[in-house]
Amino acid sequence: MVDCSGIEAGDYYLRLTSSVNEVVNLSLSDIQMDNVVLEKSKLNIRNFKGETLPIEYALEQNYPNPFNPTTTIRYQLPKDGLVTMKVYDILGAEVVTLVNEEKVAGKYEVNFNAATLASGVYIYRLSINDYINVKKMVLVK
Repeated sequence: MVDCSGIEAGDYYLRLTSSVNEVVNLSLSDIQMDNVVLEKSKLNIRNFKGETLPIEYALEQNYPNPFNPTTTIRYQLPKDGLVTMKVYDILGAEVVTLVNEEKVAGKYEVNFNAATLASGVYIYRLSINDYINVKKMVLVK
């Protein structure tokens, strides 16, 4: 139950944040009144799986590696922020942007389809807040 005493009448959009350790803790934030437009791009659909939020940033090695033509990349965020993940060829030319959007803290995975690319070594780079990490992957056709 949410205590709404002292809040004027109107439509509000609430963001529910939860954390699970030994006890379930819930909090509401980002309250916006009905005269404020909440951009759809800021809404995130999340399925609660009972997992705790990550405590540190991490970028995992893609799998499978080597791959042909698709691979999966997993990463985790302990804080909300603008996430950018790009793929570069071995000479440093940008090949594709896989992610470029606001994400809430949690665990994510991205699928990368390299069907139109040549065999070789590629670099993927994750950037969020002050965290940057890069890893190599090998495309074999």
